[in-house]
Amino acid sequence: MNGVEGLHALVTGGGKGIGAAAAAALKAGGARVSIIGRDGVALQARTESGFADGFTVADVTDRSQFASAIAQITQSQGPIDILVNNAGGAASGPFLKQDDEVFQRMLDINLLAAVTGARLVLSGMIERRFGRIVNIASTASLKGYSYVSAYVAAKHAVLGFTRALALETARRGVTVNAICPGFTDTDLVAGSVETIVRQSGRSTEDARAELARINPQARLIQPEEIGEAVAFVARRESGSITGTAISVAGGEI
Repeated sequence: MNGVEGLHALVTGGGKGIGAAAAAALKAGGARVSIIGRDGVALQARTESGFADGFTVADVTDRSQFASAIAQITQSQGPIDILVNNAGGAASGPFLKQDDEVFQRMLDINLLAAVTGARLVLSGMIERRFGRIVNIASTASLKGYSYVSAYVAAKHAVLGFTRALALETARRGVTVNAICPGFTDTDLVAGSVETIVRQSGRSTEDARAELARINPQARLIQPEEIGEAVAFVARRESGSITGTAISVAGGEI
């Protein structure tokens, strides 16, 4: 078999946005797809629509919930061959107004959830001599942005973790890569737009245009574009691609 056909993929935050698009791309390639998230309604809708084979409601920042979910998924769908660490979040505001709790929250959801996911599946991947770990990072892993210092710090850490783990697993049949989207048309960006509107008094259209201008193509990235990048590095044929940060940002990086 080629591509991702017959492989079992787990996508965190798989009910919406980039996670849902990644799940759909993997499913279209012939993978069995399980999705995890906190929004059971969204997860169920994606599964009933045929974009996933099963779902489990869990908070990936809670290690016990995450571990229980993976145990349940493995029992019903088999060992996990592809892990897509997509769950994430952003907090915006001046640095002096982002206290330690904000930094910890950004680390918990963006970095430590990915660390936990990798820890829970990696031993099995190494035993089977095959695995694909894909961390959804950000262009904020590759450059700084003002007023999101906690988010940028956490996403830089995700990329460092990706590169280090890729070296540890390079001879064990496992690849570890980061996909780095620019501003993408998701609920997360919609939240950023709402913040801009609230703080500046601009219209929603102006706020979206401001974010789109950061992309040299003057547009927001579509989640499906990120999903296809995930599916590409998850393929069997992508075994030489590891420790890589793939920017999907219209030339911003």
